[in-house]
Amino acid sequence: QVQLVESGGGLVQAGGSLRLSCAASGRTFRSYGMGWFRQAPGKEREFVAAISWSGSTIRYADSVKGRFTISRDNAKNMVYLQMNSLRPEDTAVYYCAADHWGAAATTNMEYDYWGQGTQVTVSS
Repeated sequence: QVQLVESGGGLVQAGGSLRLSCAASGRTFRSYGMGWFRQAPGKEREFVAAISWSGSTIRYADSVKGRFTISRDNAKNMVYLQMNSLRPEDTAVYYCAADHWGAAATTNMEYDYWGQGTQVTVSS
């Protein structure tokens, strides 16, 4: 069982930066692949970024490539999403997710555990 708690969301102007954090419980955290997804009002949840259990594989959605960076600290049971050059279209609730297979998965169905989400709002 893994419990996930996101933090770091907020209101920022376009061009600004935010760093999201995801705190995970459980001694098996280091074996899980981790991902970030987002859901804007009226839209389906979409993949943002993912990192494998070792950090050796990282994947990004095309829409955030070059602007967002995912990282993890297995010693602290933490996953991060550094978001730079934010745009109004990045506005969404951001969710952290854990995949027991340990891969850098890119689809919702591959993840077993989800956090409650943190709101990110980017003003123009």
